[in-house]
Amino acid sequence: MEAMIHLDTHVVAWLYAGRLDLFPPDTRSHLETKDLVISPMVILELDYLKEIGRTNETGKTVVDDLTARIGLTISPTPFLQIIMSARELSWTRDPFDRIIVGHSIADDCRLITADSKISNHYTGAFWS
Repeated sequence: MEAMIHLDTHVVAWLYAGRLDLFPPDTRSHLETKDLVISPMVILELDYLKEIGRTNETGKTVVDDLTARIGLTISPTPFLQIIMSARELSWTRDPFDRIIVGHSIADDCRLITADSKISNHYTGAFWS
């Protein structure tokens, strides 16, 4: 059984906000039993969302909090390895999605995401 699972940006934001009610039961179970990992790209996307007024906290604030509260970690996979995986993901023009999914692929683990575009194209996406 896989021990590690990647989280998409909105999942991290919802966890930070304490919105466990937004997660389906199986997804909540994974959040409670797996090692939770993010791509550093999640931090950058959270910063972007703060800059455009969609969130109130920086990516560093969110990730530091979740690291302390739930043991969230940042994957150390080399950037070149991530980019080599992301190069193949021509189904999206969104650089955040492309790198976050590419990172999940590079780490050979699943990605918790409610993003239907990702779920429709990436078999490692999980939301149930």
